[in-house]
Amino acid sequence: MSPRPRLPHPVARSSVGRMRIAYRAESLIDAHLVKDALEREEIPAFIAGEYLTGAVGQLPARDFVAVMVPESSAAAADAVVRRVEAQLVEARAAIDGWDGDAQLATDTP
Repeated sequence: MSPRPRLPHPVARSSVGRMRIAYRAESLIDAHLVKDALEREEIPAFIAGEYLTGAVGQLPARDFVAVMVPESSAAAADAVVRRVEAQLVEARAAIDGWDGDAQLATDTP
């Protein structure tokens, strides 16, 4: 009987380490906006639960989708997330306050 082959030493874990939730998204689009903003600032980000939205259909993604960052980048990520959240609030307020029919009626010659 031949001896069992030895397995190679385990590969070192990635340098990312532990992840922390930086943002709980209301929608998958919001999650991608935050993730893209983080990555533009060179903060690694991951969307957890992205594929769960298909399982719940048209239900809101709240508590299913979250943007995660390494703990070591959490402080920097918080500033970026706050900025994106403010932009989202402003955009939603503009949409809520926009009366499309009235705007179109005044813009038409």
